Amino acid sequence: MWKKYNPNPRGNEYAGDCVIRAITKATGQSWESVFAGLSLEGYYSGDWGNSNGVWDTYLRKKGFRRYILPNTCPYCYTIADFARDYPIGTYILGTGKHAVTVVDGNYYDSWNSGEEMPIYYYTKEL
Repeated sequence: MWKKYNPNPRGNEYAGDCVIRAITKATGQSWESVFAGLSLEGYYSGDWGNSNGVWDTYLRKKGFRRYILPNTCPYCYTIADFARDYPIGTYILGTGKHAVTVVDGNYYDSWNSGEEMPIYYYTKEL
């Protein structure tokens, strides 16, 4: 089920900060802390903080691991489906152009992104 979530300090829903929002929900960090961490990681790699490679490195350093979703039905498996299939745990899903967090079967985003199709997900290693 979709739960509205927008930790953007200005309440901006169209800031292009989906990666920051997703990471804040999954880690409990503040929006400002994640923004600064991704910016620094981007600086080190010479890329933007929200590029896939930068936030991948950032999450891996925090103990997350990425998993690829099977390509058996690339146009029919949605974020909402993933949330139903994973009723326990915390996951950050990537679609290639968007990121959203699923926690215990609910997906958290500033808009209802449930019909978007995830390609991969991250979860924290125990």
